Amino acid sequence: MLVRAITLAGGLTGAAGFSQFPEFSQQYIQRLSGAVDELSRVVAEFDADAAALGLSRGEALDQLAQGGAFGAERARTMEKTMARQMRLSSDLAALRDASPFVRASQPVRFADSEIAARTYEDFKPAVPLTVEGVVFAGAGFFAGFVVIGALLALLRLPFRRRQTAA
Repeated sequence: MLVRAITLAGGLTGAAGFSQFPEFSQQYIQRLSGAVDELSRVVAEFDADAAALGLSRGEALDQLAQGGAFGAERARTMEKTMARQMRLSSDLAALRDASPFVRASQPVRFADSEIAARTYEDFKPAVPLTVEGVVFAGAGFFAGFVVIGALLALLRLPFRRRQTAA
């Protein structure tokens, strides 16, 4: 009886956890969108400054890098900013119109640790009242039930009586 209760608790815990994914992913996408907007603004300003001087982006980065230690460090920072803007833009494009089920199959698109941490800081669990929330809750219940049941079965193995052939 205790094993069944613990297994049921595992299922309920899984259901509660998984059911939050649709809302968390939506909030992540909102933060991702804001980050992409801001990074795009910074990159556009850099490109505009370069164009005003008749330089390509690469030429502007090269000139900046040749401007001493500070310039070289600033050029590396801008290259990282541009790479992040491209990566996050790609993630946003893939996630924006995707259903929660498709989003769940693309965990690499939720890989920006800064955005994920800030989303988690402000995340408030909610009761899922959508079809997606119910499906994720069901999957979580099943996963929690199976995982806890399997762990308990493994823990009980050494204590089972060995049946002897008579």
